[in-house]
Amino acid sequence: MGVLLMISIILLSCLPGSPVHAAQQGNAVFFNPPYFPSACNGNQNDGVLVAGVSDRLWNNGRACGRRYRVRCIRGTNEAPHPCKNGKTVTVKVVDYCQSGCQGIINLSRDAFSAIADPDAGIIRVEFDQV
Repeated sequence: MGVLLMISIILLSCLPGSPVHAAQQGNAVFFNPPYFPSACNGNQNDGVLVAGVSDRLWNNGRACGRRYRVRCIRGTNEAPHPCKNGKTVTVKVVDYCQSGCQGIINLSRDAFSAIADPDAGIIRVEFDQV
């Protein structure tokens, strides 16, 4: 019975939409409103849960419109307990974070605040495309 249960769990974890996944990791920073104009949509207002991405994700603009689920996993500086434990936020890519960007993903302040204390400035996150 135990072996059958283990095989079932392994097989279920391979299904699309499974909670078991290989999330990417990187640093995240934030930017303040207004959140437009943007590289993807010009003066269109895409709401407040948006992000810009660095070259690693930008892919010559093909990242525009992609959605990422982001979770803070730790701080990168001395700010005590920057993460809001277990909280995630889903953001839409609307902008490009040019060379010199301090994170792989540049979250809107609203999105950053949903998962971490903005006083931390830079956080380590895990993220996956949804």
